[in-house]
Amino acid sequence: MAVARYGPDIPTEEELRLCGNVEGKRVLELGCASQTSIAFAQQGAHAIAVDSSPENLAAMRRRAGDEEVKVELHESDLADLAFVRADSIDLAFSSTAFDLVEDLNRVFRQVHRVLRQEAPLVFSVAHPAYAMIDDQAEEPLLVRRSYFEPNSAGELHQHRTITELFTGLTRANFRVDNVLEPAPAPSGPRSPEWRDTFRYVPRTLIIRARKEGL
Repeated sequence: MAVARYGPDIPTEEELRLCGNVEGKRVLELGCASQTSIAFAQQGAHAIAVDSSPENLAAMRRRAGDEEVKVELHESDLADLAFVRADSIDLAFSSTAFDLVEDLNRVFRQVHRVLRQEAPLVFSVAHPAYAMIDDQAEEPLLVRRSYFEPNSAGELHQHRTITELFTGLTRANFRVDNVLEPAPAPSGPRSPEWRDTFRYVPRTLIIRARKEGL
């Protein structure tokens, strides 16, 4: 059975339990490279996935067919959720896809519109502290950039501080109720993305925020 994953070599939703029981609920996955909608559909949710990549959507469609579950798929920018009614989503979820979004505050506003009151947005991003570290260097804690350094022009992955994420959510009328910086398991199988630096600096930041206001 599939499981919701937040990032490489850290606990999954099965252990973290941030999303709650999704049976019978409308769940929106923003960016579907992680194919987490499969796990939600297997748990009895009405799973909806949106992604701007036709390749990611095609992979999700094949996987859903293999797993014999139904996932509603939409090709769209993550900030363009016009196909979703206001106040109709019980859970919004994203695993690392926000790292590729330039205007994340616009996404937050759109997600706020479609969520029901008090419904959660649960998402993971690359931890901004990890961006400081050169994980290809022989020295595992070689700092290569300032935590406060903004993105360079043309840089694919968006570097945002925790303050920027928290401020964006607050301005979009979300209440942050959980922030996690999970450490990797001390032993066990490692993913192909594993680096020794994961032991010293958090690789993934996970945030849960609930809709408030109108």
